[in-house]
Amino acid sequence: MSELSVTGTLDQPRPRYLPGIELMLILGLSLGKSAVYSALSLIDKLTKEIPLGQQTTSLNNSYTPDRPWLDLAYQAAGLLFPLVPVVLALYLLRLSGDAGRIGFDLRRPRFDLVAGLAMAAIIGIPGLGFYFLARQLGINTNVVPANLSDQWWTVPVLVGAAVTAAVLEEVIMLGFWFVRAGQLNWPIWVIVASSAVVRGSYHLYQGFGGFLGNLVMGLVFGLAYLKFKRVGPLVVAHFLLDLFAFVGYSLLAPLVDWL
Repeated sequence: MSELSVTGTLDQPRPRYLPGIELMLILGLSLGKSAVYSALSLIDKLTKEIPLGQQTTSLNNSYTPDRPWLDLAYQAAGLLFPLVPVVLALYLLRLSGDAGRIGFDLRRPRFDLVAGLAMAAIIGIPGLGFYFLARQLGINTNVVPANLSDQWWTVPVLVGAAVTAAVLEEVIMLGFWFVRAGQLNWPIWVIVASSAVVRGSYHLYQGFGGFLGNLVMGLVFGLAYLKFKRVGPLVVAHFLLDLFAFVGYSLLAPLVDWL
């Protein structure tokens, strides 16, 4: 991993390719596209007669609940295709000789797991409190994170959804973003802040609370990535957060009345 220069930028070898073009293309194929649709979704919610705080946002929905086999096929496709931009990003990093620098490997599994558990606790507990506060303030919708029909494959699909989201967001918004933005000589604070803003933007569909909460998460994860010099712990942390949200909700919702 390169060192910080006195000007606050990442010192990088001069590339023989176009990192800015790669960055915009990967973003346009994945989370940048999601950010645009998320903003449109928020506009749709704000222009309805029902107040934002009284609306519900549903995640992990069934497509054909009356035909479980077809629903499973839809779910599997929904888990696999979002990973294509990740594969492309890793391929581009490999072509430029940067793939080994982001720490998305199994070289330090114990460190990744322990650091990931710590990061999940640091983000998860305050994040849950902020979500309920945002609901009370009316700046966020009620997010229902698991809406699959009750099938034998429900929990495995929710686990898969947590894996897909964690890998997609952290490899692209940390690993790929930080390497390519550094090669564009962006200042460190711009790299961290811009990554966090994009992260918050593709959660706008949840409301302003979703944007602010994920903006803070992006800042914390960005600083942690600079410290760890590995994306692995952040993938673990993100997976654990989504696993608790998706599977935890599906198990708790029938038992309590406050979710």
